Amino acid sequence: MAIDASAQIHPSAVIEDGASIGPGCRIGPFCVVGPEVSLAADVVMKSHAIVTGWTEIGEGCEIFPFANIGEIPQDKKFGGERTRLIVGKRNRIREGVTMNTGTEGGGGVTRVGDDGLFLANSHVAHDCIVGDRVIMVNSSALAGHCVVGDDVIIGGLSGVHQFVRIGRGVIVGAVTMVTNDVIPYGLVQGPRGRLDGLNLVGLKRRGVAKADITALRAALQALKQGEGASFQERARRLGESEEIDSEYVREIVDFVLGDSDRSYLTPE
Repeated sequence: MAIDASAQIHPSAVIEDGASIGPGCRIGPFCVVGPEVSLAADVVMKSHAIVTGWTEIGEGCEIFPFANIGEIPQDKKFGGERTRLIVGKRNRIREGVTMNTGTEGGGGVTRVGDDGLFLANSHVAHDCIVGDRVIMVNSSALAGHCVVGDDVIIGGLSGVHQFVRIGRGVIVGAVTMVTNDVIPYGLVQGPRGRLDGLNLVGLKRRGVAKADITALRAALQALKQGEGASFQERARRLGESEEIDSEYVREIVDFVLGDSDRSYLTPE
């Protein structure tokens, strides 16, 4: 066990042998820290939070009551193999959140980026790769093997099907089921999620240039057209166009032409 002298640990907390507690950590009443857990500097665990498994929690994270971080996958194929969860810096993990370790078949690691906000009862399943500044609203859930880009917002009570990729800057509305890949900067809504345009509010908030937003609008229109051509073929044609001079449009083209285990939500 390695506990930095500056860490503050409530007498009722359970720190199992082998755990590593960094400088400035604060661990509240009735928390549990497992034997293979590493907490970086200034991690805060409020009362009744649990971090277990082979789990790394990055600097400055805050974990709220009844969160359960690093438990084994909720996957019938899991056979007890030793797998990991790696959580980046400055994430706020609210009440009742669950994040599971990976599986051998999925690469063995679940990974969460920096500066995320995971609201009450949200769930990150095994083998997910979650980017930076992601917001998961109350009771939203990622199934196994999902890939979520930076700056994504997933609305409350929404679910994402296993193996789905969600591109950077996407917003998913509340009470939405996402069953197919979502292009970067898309807006998804409806009970059975549909691609309903671009996340214009998010683009403007991030200060994206008007020329790039115009280019994205034109690209979305091009992806709608081309009767008889597949979605990937339309994206390929868009990528071959000499008119493309926007890195945002190029990102969409590369996303659509990338490897995927799912189909795509296509513009309507």
